[in-house]
Amino acid sequence: MTNYSGRRGFLLGGAVLGAGALVSACTSNEPAAAPASAAAAPSGPAGANDAPGTAVTIGFSAPAADHGWIAAIAKNAQSAAGRYSDVTFKPVEPTNDINQQISAVESLIQAKVNALVILPNDGQQLNQVARAAMDAGIPVINLDRVFPDKLSYRTWIGGDNYGMGVAAGHFIGDKLKSSGASNPVIVEIQGIATLPLTQDRSKGFADALKTYGFSVTAQQDAKFTVESGTQVAANLLQAHKKIDAIWNHDDDQGIGVLAAIKEAGRDEFFMVGGAGSANAMREIQSGSSVLQATVTYSPTMAASAIRLARLIAQNKGMSDLMENEVPQSITLASETITKDNVARYLPLGFES
Repeated sequence: MTNYSGRRGFLLGGAVLGAGALVSACTSNEPAAAPASAAAAPSGPAGANDAPGTAVTIGFSAPAADHGWIAAIAKNAQSAAGRYSDVTFKPVEPTNDINQQISAVESLIQAKVNALVILPNDGQQLNQVARAAMDAGIPVINLDRVFPDKLSYRTWIGGDNYGMGVAAGHFIGDKLKSSGASNPVIVEIQGIATLPLTQDRSKGFADALKTYGFSVTAQQDAKFTVESGTQVAANLLQAHKKIDAIWNHDDDQGIGVLAAIKEAGRDEFFMVGGAGSANAMREIQSGSSVLQATVTYSPTMAASAIRLARLIAQNKGMSDLMENEVPQSITLASETITKDNVARYLPLGFES
């Protein structure tokens, strides 16, 4: 969900609780399904930095909520801001139009907000307006999709697309190796194949599988939509009469993938999802689905971005670190959610 080099691409993995706790003590343009509700950001443990401080206004700009993960981004940001009596949250109208987002960010600069959290539709195309904010003395917290110019943001926070692929590859590789599989048929359903975020996910997946002596048998993209997920999965199921494992990059499009699988009556394989949606977690929790795991890319990163913006605007650092200032870059880990740990993560899942 840009310069599409960072996205979600829906939990913070090893940092899903860790990042939230750390910050509080001081988370793809993907067109798709209709907007839906999402879990509120985790509160995290209280710390000295949570005590009221200097009043600050935080501006917020993100794409339109036409996808479950993006909808959850906005909800997490607003929820995090609402936890602080010293924060005034100033969001602008979400949009998928580049020029409209630029104008919206310019309005926040003119309003002289104390910090800006921006998830750009396109990092390259919004780079200049982000730089204008920084030049005006407004620190920019670049959320997920990275601006190419480091002078255009104070801090970047986002997920690890390559790490998502690695996590999925290890889960599938280990499970197949343990079962004694030989030359397994491994199918990969991507989001949008041309995006760097997708390519990063695929590379991580291939690299991890290689450590088990396995490789991807078939790969096709499903455009991050439920409809394409259904169609692509149906085609792959028809083309491969036997499949051992499937990795679907995106839990939102995974609704369509699972629908095609159920329609075909196929269950000889297991599947891994991507992002950490609530519906995917419920499938995993049921124990009766081919979906046995999902690898995280959580929209709770938006809550962490708001917390970082507050700390930066108040000239505070992260109290769990020795340094006096918030780091320049924070990459959140991707964790594997299975039936064994799904109860821990379900409250953080977003609705597709």
